[in-house]
Amino acid sequence: MAHWRRPEPRRPLARHPRHRHHRRHDLRAALNVKGLSYDYIPYVLRNGETRTPDYLRRNPQGLVPTLELGDGSHLTQSLAIIEWLEETHPEPALLPRDAKARARVRSLAHIIALDVHPLNNLRVLFYLRDEFGADEAKQRAWFTHWVTLSFDALETALTNSPETGRYCHGDQPTLADLCLYAQVWNNKRFDIALDHWPTIACIFAELDQLPAFNKAAPPNQPDAA
Repeated sequence: MAHWRRPEPRRPLARHPRHRHHRRHDLRAALNVKGLSYDYIPYVLRNGETRTPDYLRRNPQGLVPTLELGDGSHLTQSLAIIEWLEETHPEPALLPRDAKARARVRSLAHIIALDVHPLNNLRVLFYLRDEFGADEAKQRAWFTHWVTLSFDALETALTNSPETGRYCHGDQPTLADLCLYAQVWNNKRFDIALDHWPTIACIFAELDQLPAFNKAAPPNQPDAA
C-alpha cells in the first residue's frame, strides 16, 4: 500500500502489490511527478493477498492498485487514478493542453495499458498455466508475442511523428511515458531486450534518469530485496 499526503484530517493512501507487477510503477511515478509523498504497503498477488475479504471490500476486482482517500473512499484502476491526479493536481501536467495532443498521448498510453497489460498480467498467465498447461516457456512465448506486436506499433508511431521529442510527446513526461516506463520494466521479467525498438530504448533511458521515475522502479522499492 502506498500513502500520499496532503493537508486533510485523514491522509489518503494507495495500495500497491509486490514490485514485480508492472502497472503499479506508473502510478508510483505519477505520484512522484506530482510531488505527492506516500507510504508504501505491498501486497503479494501470487499469495492471494488481494483476494481477502478486507481487500475485496476496498476493490471488488481484487486487483491493484487501490487508492484510499482521506475521506475513506477508494479509487481503482491505474489510468483512472492518474487522470484523477491530473485533474486534482494539474501541475506538473501529464497531459498536454491541446486536445489533439492529449488524444495522441492517450493513444500511445493505451497501446500499452489496454493492448499489452490485460493480456500479460499475472491472472492471465496463471489461467494459461492452470487451464491449458502452459509451462514457463509457453508463458514466456505468450508474453513476448503480445509485447512485440504492441511495441512494434509503438516504435513506428514514435519514430514517424515529429511530435516525439526527448519523451513520447515533446520534452516533458506524459501519461504515455508512465506506461512505457512501467512496461519496459515488466518486460525484464522475461528478458525482453529493447534492441529492436531504438526509439523506445532512448525514451526509457531518458526517463530512467529522472528521479520521479527512477524512484518508482521495481529495484528501488522497499520490498525489492
